This record gives sequence, C-alpha cells and structure tokens, in this order.
Amino acid sequence: MYTKEDLKNTIVSELGEYNLIVVSNREPYIHIMKEDKIVVWRPTGGAVTALDPIMKACGGTWIAHGSGNGDKKVVDRDGKIKVPVENPRYTLKRVWLDKEEEKGYYYGFANETLWPLCHISYTRPVFRESDWQQYKKVNKKFADAVLSEINHSDKKKTIVWLQDFHMALVAKYIKEKNPHVICAYFWHIPWPNPEVFRICPFRKEIIDGILANDMVGFHIRYHADNFIDTVEREVEAKTDRERNSIIKEGHETLVRSFPISVDAQDIENQVTSKETEERANELKKELSLENKIIFLGCDRIDYTKGIPERLIAFDKFLDKYPQYKEKVVFVQIGAVSRILLKSYANINSEINRLVGEINWKHSTSEWAPIVFSKEFIPYKDILAFYRISDVIVISSLHDGMNLVAKEYIASKFDNKGTVILSQFTGSARELQEAIFINPYNINEFVEALKCSIDMSAKEKEKRMKVLRDIVSENNIYKWAATVILELSKFYLY
Repeated sequence: MYTKEDLKNTIVSELGEYNLIVVSNREPYIHIMKEDKIVVWRPTGGAVTALDPIMKACGGTWIAHGSGNGDKKVVDRDGKIKVPVENPRYTLKRVWLDKEEEKGYYYGFANETLWPLCHISYTRPVFRESDWQQYKKVNKKFADAVLSEINHSDKKKTIVWLQDFHMALVAKYIKEKNPHVICAYFWHIPWPNPEVFRICPFRKEIIDGILANDMVGFHIRYHADNFIDTVEREVEAKTDRERNSIIKEGHETLVRSFPISVDAQDIENQVTSKETEERANELKKELSLENKIIFLGCDRIDYTKGIPERLIAFDKFLDKYPQYKEKVVFVQIGAVSRILLKSYANINSEINRLVGEINWKHSTSEWAPIVFSKEFIPYKDILAFYRISDVIVISSLHDGMNLVAKEYIASKFDNKGTVILSQFTGSARELQEAIFINPYNINEFVEALKCSIDMSAKEKEKRMKVLRDIVSENNIYKWAATVILELSKFYLY
C-alpha cells in the first residue's frame, strides 16, 4: 500500500526542490461565524476530499476562493492562513470575489454552462456572454494570485496544479506572463463527446485555455478520449494517439487518465475511533435506527446524483416487498447546494415532495421509511453514518468518479456492508464487486435493493474484502505519485 512517506520520497527523488501550488475554486477549510464564534467547516466534494491529504503530506500552497463569512477574519494581510488549524501542514491562500464575479463565474458559467454541458443528465446549459466575461475575469484573478506566489518564492521550480472546470483558462494567463511554469490540470467531471461539446459558443477558447497546460488529467480513459476527439474536431492541432498528446502551436500537452481515490487508511482510523463509535451509537438512538437495515444516500443536492430516482425505487421496493416495512430505513444526507439556480431549487423541491409523499404513504405510528437531512453535516458525522449503514446507494445519472463509494468502502473495517453503484460513475470501472444499477431502470433498481438485503453474509463479506483491497491499494497517495511521475518528465536536470 502506498503511504504518505512513499509520496514524499517520490516527490523528493523525482522533482527535488519544488514549489507546489494547488488551485481550486472550493477551499479545503471554511471559517464560519456562528453565534459570535468562528468555527471551521470541512466542505464535501471529491477534489477537497482527495487533495487535502496530499497537501498535508507534501506541503505547499493551496489557492482557493474564500467563501466563508469568517474567512477574512483569520487570514494575514496576504490572505493566507496555515491549515489545518490544529496541526498546520500547508498554506491556504484565499482569493476574494465580489457578488458580480461570483454570480457570473461560479453560478453562471461554471454551474449553468459547463456543469450541465458535461453531465449527460438532460438539463439544458445556459450560454450568456456576461457569464463568460466574468469567468475570464476571475480566471485571470486566480492566475495573478499564482504568479504572485511564484514571484515571492525562493524556489526555482514551480508546479501549478489546477483543479476542475472552474479553472479552464488559468494556465493560459499564467503562461502568457511566465511560460516556464509547469502547469498541470485535472478535470474532475466528465468530458462529453464532441457532438455535445460543440454547442458551446466558447468552445475554442476553452480548449485553447486547457491546451496551455503541460498535462491534462481525467478520471477515466473514456473522458480523455472524448477530449482528444473534441480537440481534433474543433481546433488546428496535431494529435498523437500513441503518446496520448496534443501539439498546438509548438506546445505539447499530455492527456492522461488518473482514477482519483481517497486516504483509505486515514478514513479507517477515524471510523474505528472511540469518538466515531460513540457518535454512531448516538445517531442510531436519535434517529430510531436501532435494529433496522439502513440504506444510506450521501450526496450534495444536485440533479446529477439521481436522488429522485433512488427515492422512487425505494418507494416501489416497499410496494413490491411489504414484508420489509418497519425493518428498513433509508437515510438521505447531503447539504443543499447552488440553491440560487432554478434547476437546483427545482430538484430540492422535488426531493422534498418525494420524501413527504413516501413517508406519508408508508409510515406507521412508530416508523418512517425515510430520514432526510439537507443541513450541513460535519465530516465526523458522515463517517458515523458510514459506520452504521448496511448499504450505500449511489445512483448518479452521470459522474466523473464519485468518491463517496470509495470512502464508504474504506470505512468498512469489518468487511460488512454493500455498495449499490450506478454504472454511470467513473468508480464503476474499478469497483466491480458492487451491485450495479442503471438508475433510469427503476425495476432493476428495486431488485438491487432487494439483492443487497438477501445476499448471504458470506457473499457480502467476500465482495467487500475485494473492494477494500482495491481502494487500499489504489489510494490517494498512489494517485498523486502517478501524476507526479508524469510531471517529472517536464523537468530537465
């Protein structure tokens, strides 16, 4: 199993003295004012979950949008703070956005244009010139923050590691002012086929921005191939299918697939702690989950996650197999997100309606089939829910990877538990011992719920052991080392 120390050794041997800068929209720690006190929240999401352990292991600087209402109160005059607060391991540098920038860049172009464009969940993308202009403006702001860090660093080598669809133009703006900086980019969501992407009016500029990077990574080979296909159709460039590279105007960009993962050992350590055990027992009592078979859904409230489909399937399951009434509970947790957007307000309303109808239909005086919480849930509570649940249900309509599946598997130290997994997630390529579903096929979904209960304990344990071996072996440190080994090719000694 690859460890933190292995990753550190890889960095030292392959890159020597280096300055690592990670750039993302979402910050790994958010400071919130709550009852005149500042509390620290750890946001959910694949990029944060994956990259925070790497930065703790390697150090460096993480540049992100400061979104918390207490963020400015804790940073120095350069917008920096050492994190995590209880054991500082790296620097978080915050970039400040005004309301117009956040509206156009984040809510507009990132989440009303790129998000639905890249996720095949049949939500129509919106293309507004004003959003595009704000997206470019904010990408320049992030690029300037990076260049400022480079100019003040005493290290000669710099790797800038850009994260996700919010940062498509940052490398271009960096290279215009400092062409010697090595820029790598990881696109955490799916890349659609060329026929889908070609409807974007700004497609050529987006592709040009991405090709300014020295390397572009995707979760799976299919998304990388889609990107290369898109480049071939949209811009003047030479593609090399054997090297998986693209050369445009003399600059080569490597295109790679790196299936992202989690810190499996750290998750297991936290789940097996006395604190998590006690919290798990508290949750069982608070939510009347004792002696129940617990299904768990853990997602942001997002139309790509297939939450209505799983609720409908659970309703049909109770209709078809009424013998399980009062024996099972579906716990759905996940904070509301992007509620200012109509599509997110609509999905939130639909989920509320379904939960209300299903609970009214099936409830008894002492039992409700669905427990639904859309409040922010601390990570330690998420781990407690992993510990007590019997089945995780992941029904994404389209997903880049989905790290909830891997987190859940890492938490199952006793090899108990079952994974129901959408075939439209990136993680489905690796996690072959899961019970696969097409979330659009409700009848199949119902039978998967039944199978997860009826499967023998021996078979469940056998499957979970295989899944745990996969997640443990291909952990976040191995993922980072694989990326770094590719990046090391850009340095000439």
